[in-house]
Amino acid sequence: MTEERRKKKKKKGMNTMILHSPFPFRIKASRSSTPIKASSSSTPIKDVAVESKPLRRGGFCSCGRRHFLEGAAASCLPIRPSKASEASQSDYVTVLNRVHPPRPDWYEEFYASVINSSMKAYEAEISGYKSKLFNNLGKDAKKVMEIGIGTGPNLRYYGSDADVQVFGIDPNKKMEKYAKEAAMAAGLPLANFKFIQAVGEAIPLSDASVDAVVGTLVLCSVKDVDATLRELMRVLKPGGIYLFVEHVAAKDGTILRLIQSVLDPLQQTVSDGCHLTRETGKNILKAGFSGVDLSNIFLSNASIVSPHVYGIAHK
Repeated sequence: MTEERRKKKKKKGMNTMILHSPFPFRIKASRSSTPIKASSSSTPIKDVAVESKPLRRGGFCSCGRRHFLEGAAASCLPIRPSKASEASQSDYVTVLNRVHPPRPDWYEEFYASVINSSMKAYEAEISGYKSKLFNNLGKDAKKVMEIGIGTGPNLRYYGSDADVQVFGIDPNKKMEKYAKEAAMAAGLPLANFKFIQAVGEAIPLSDASVDAVVGTLVLCSVKDVDATLRELMRVLKPGGIYLFVEHVAAKDGTILRLIQSVLDPLQQTVSDGCHLTRETGKNILKAGFSGVDLSNIFLSNASIVSPHVYGIAHK
């Protein structure tokens, strides 16, 4: 074998070693990765993948950073990446920013203060219905998640139990101070209250981690109602309950429905994405709960955001 052929063979062997290198920056591995589909509008979390081979439910990727983040989060609260959606903590922030793009602080604060001061007449009229509804929580509901907690008007119905732990989900960070004030007024220790800035389509809580979910006047403004309901089902423990109060579209052919249809685009603009013409009750009935008790009411103080559906769904 000539000297030139020996050099070529040695060089070929070195190239082979590089291709089979265990380091993560090798070329062969990088070509098999799957990009993040950040622009998808349906069930956004499920579109996120790091490797071309999907993770198993409850499994982990080989990245040590993911193990560290999940372990650190689980040591404090049951807040961690969803097993079902196979996403990391950063993915929830990505979905939050896409579904609820960052607004100026002055706007978020202004909106929070308006909600805090303008809903008193509405809350007074609906209080009787809410009192009966929240009686279904019982003493066994020790971990409660409220989606769209806002300024915390519902905490007075279930926050007086010192043993209950509440996770308040809302995309507007400026709601937190009002929600904390409501928690203290209800007698809920702040140590038992956790405000989490997130959206309903991507909730950073573990599977089957809460006994009950509360949601009032929130499904009108989420981007994807069905995806949000799937997330609620995911975080609920087997046998858990979902208490809801939602405004829905008026009956077809009525003057109110016509007014809602005309004002719906404006309502979405001035009321942070609120839709007037959604038939949310139908979504809840088709979401896959084992049972749903749903009733209809009409509130005089709700004007165009009426009628309402309210009730309890069982997982």
